[in-house]
Amino acid sequence: MGSASNFNEMTFLEHLEELRWILIKSIAAVLLCALPCIVFWKHIFDLLLVYPLRFAEPAPLLIYTNPAQSVILSLKIAFAVATVIAAPIVSFQFWKFLSPALQKNEKKMILPVASLSTLFFFAGILFSYFSLPYLLKFLTSYAAGRLDPVFRADEYLGFMIKISLSLGVVFQMPVISFTLARTGILTHKFLIRNLSYATVAMFSVAAVLTPPDIFSQALIVLPLASLYIISVLITALAERKRS
Repeated sequence: MGSASNFNEMTFLEHLEELRWILIKSIAAVLLCALPCIVFWKHIFDLLLVYPLRFAEPAPLLIYTNPAQSVILSLKIAFAVATVIAAPIVSFQFWKFLSPALQKNEKKMILPVASLSTLFFFAGILFSYFSLPYLLKFLTSYAAGRLDPVFRADEYLGFMIKISLSLGVVFQMPVISFTLARTGILTHKFLIRNLSYATVAMFSVAAVLTPPDIFSQALIVLPLASLYIISVLITALAERKRS
C-alpha cells in the first residue's frame, strides 16, 4: 500500500519530470547504439535489406532517387537497428516508471517482466525477419513477366521497419497479459468472453500497421491470434500463482 500511496502523492509535474528523465536515458541509449551502426551500415544493409530478397523472383533492383538519399538511408538503418539493440534498456526504463504504482511484492516482477518483454520483442523481430522473404517472394512473383520490381531503398526500408517493429510490439501481448493478471486487473475469463471483439481488434491493428494488402496483414493477424491464445493460458497460470 505504501508504494501505491507514494505514487498517488506524487504531483503531476513530478511524474512529468520522472518521465522526462526516462525518455532522456532511452534516447541516449539509442544514440549510443547508433554510433557503431553508422560505421557498419553497409554490412547491416546487406543483412537486413538484401538478404530478405533472396527468394524474390525476379530479383528487385534497389535504387535511390535523390543525391543525398543514400546518406539519409544509412542514418535510418543505423537508428532502426540501434532502437532494437537498445530495447532492453528502454523496456527496463518503462517498467521502472510504472514501479511506484506497484505493491512491494509486485515490484519484484519488474526485472523478470522487463526481461520477458525484451525477449518477446526480439522474438517478434526474428519472426518478421524469417517470414518476410516468403512474403516478398509472393509479392515480387505476382506480376512476374508483366512488371519488373524496382524498389526505392528508403520506401523498402520503411516497409521492413514498419512490419518488424509492429511484430515486436505485437509480441508483447503475453507479457502485458501476465502483468495485468498478476496485479488482478485481467482474467482469462475476460479474454475468452471478449474473443469476438479481440478478433475485430486484430484485423484493425493489422490494417493500421501494415501496407494495404491481405498478405502483409496476415503476417500480423496470424501471430496475433496465436499470441492471444498464449495470453489466455498465461493469464490463467498467473491467476493461479496469485491465488
